[in-house]
Amino acid sequence: MTYHTIQLALEPTFATIILNRPEKRNALSYELISELLAALAEAAASDSRVLVITGAGSAFCSGMDLDDLKGLLGCSPEQNLKDSETVAQLFRTIYEFSKPSIAAVNGAAVAGGAGLATLCDFTLAVPEAKFGYTEVRIGFIPAIVSTFLLRQVGEKQARELLLTGKLIGADKALRIGLINEVVAASTLLARTTELAEQLAANSPASLLATKRLLRDLAGRELDDQLRLSVRENAAIRATADFREGISSFLEKRKPKWSGK
Repeated sequence: MTYHTIQLALEPTFATIILNRPEKRNALSYELISELLAALAEAAASDSRVLVITGAGSAFCSGMDLDDLKGLLGCSPEQNLKDSETVAQLFRTIYEFSKPSIAAVNGAAVAGGAGLATLCDFTLAVPEAKFGYTEVRIGFIPAIVSTFLLRQVGEKQARELLLTGKLIGADKALRIGLINEVVAASTLLARTTELAEQLAANSPASLLATKRLLRDLAGRELDDQLRLSVRENAAIRATADFREGISSFLEKRKPKWSGK
């Protein structure tokens, strides 16, 4: 498959997916999401033993593309539901990927980008990286990612991140268990390769079985949580606060919330 918004390299040890929209800070467009799902399927079917996801340029992923964000204002309830289901599919595909996965976070990972960065089995980040679930700032809801975040950092930390929408640095992300390591930018690629080789040296059958066990343990509970999250993600888009939040963000002004 020919990709326009990502790069995919399949090597014996690991497959690398590079989010490749550096001029847009690797923002999540509908095209990128579609290509990322296709690349994940290709990587899963390959002989590569480990998956690596990283970003081109100075950011890992800055969240949703502004043009696509603007387009949400004109979506029907059916379109909103379908879009929410696609995002849930992407996050769950990464979370349940059949092979060990590593996110090499080379810069900011915000909103949906924070989801991509932290849903891998291992997250390595440069000291300059920032993480945040900023949806509440624009009248949105971090519904789908909250399901996974609660599992990763616990309820108290998740509430702080999701309700404030603030950005945190790599050091705090490490302290609360959101990431595994802080790595200097100059050695991020080398450390990622080292970890990938360490994982690839383990029994492929054991890795596959362990990943399958982790997936099955989450199983039905995750199914129920994601169904609720998808509905909430779609429902918030019908509110006046969502329309005002998106409009004010695009117009670079302070929002005037109505609470409706």
